[in-house]
Amino acid sequence: MINWIAGHTDRFKCLVSHDGEFDMRTSFYTTEELWFPEWENGGTPWDPGTTYERWSPALSVANWKTPMLVIHGARDFRLPETEGFSVFTALQRRGIPSKLLYFPDENHWVLKAKNSILWHDTVIDWLDRWLKKP
Repeated sequence: MINWIAGHTDRFKCLVSHDGEFDMRTSFYTTEELWFPEWENGGTPWDPGTTYERWSPALSVANWKTPMLVIHGARDFRLPETEGFSVFTALQRRGIPSKLLYFPDENHWVLKAKNSILWHDTVIDWLDRWLKKP
């Protein structure tokens, strides 16, 4: 949802995208869970009348302006790491302040103690950077 929000409002001072989806069409072909995208979008990407393009964050990158922290785990098989890398690449190419926190040993949930500490420290630092008044 954060990646979609990025293209539809600039009301936030910063965003944090944790294991978010970038391109709903291509992520359909890489997820291990096909029931959810078919149910949520009314079919497969090649079916007429589906909503993949309506809700795909990739289609509104031209509107992105808000600084974003991108977090992704390599073992998130519902939203593979390429989704997070795509978000970060789009931000970098658009010149939007951004940071990538990548966990090669975590899935969608950051469960290892040291990784959890790093996750929390990084998120808090990001929020402090953009939300604290000078």
